[in-house]
Amino acid sequence: MNTIESSAQMNKLLEDMRALRLEAMRNHVIPIDHAEKTTQASFGSLLSSAVKSVNDIQKQSSDLQVAFQRGDSGIDIAQVMMTSQKAGIAFQAATQVRNKFVEAYKEIMNMPI
Repeated sequence: MNTIESSAQMNKLLEDMRALRLEAMRNHVIPIDHAEKTTQASFGSLLSSAVKSVNDIQKQSSDLQVAFQRGDSGIDIAQVMMTSQKAGIAFQAATQVRNKFVEAYKEIMNMPI
C-alpha cells in the first residue's frame, strides 16, 4: 500500500469519525455550541466503538475461515476472502490512527511551555 492510498484511507476514517461524532451529538440532543464540554466523553466512546467494530470484523472473518475449513456448504471462498481483506484493512486503519495519535501526543509533549 503506498502513501497516497494510506493518506486517503486515513482521511476517510477521520471523516467517518467526525460524522459519527456529529451524529452522536444529535442523538443525545447536545447542542453543537456545547460540544466542547462533552468532547472528552464523546471521543472516548467513539474510540471505544471504533475498536469494538474492528474486533467484530476480525471475529467475523475468523469465524468464516473456520467454517470454510470445516467444509460448511453455505460458505464460499470469495466470501471468506472478502471478509479477510475487510478485517485487514480495518486493522491497518486502526493502527494508523493509533500511530497518528501517538505522534500528536509526542509533538504536544515536546512543545516548550
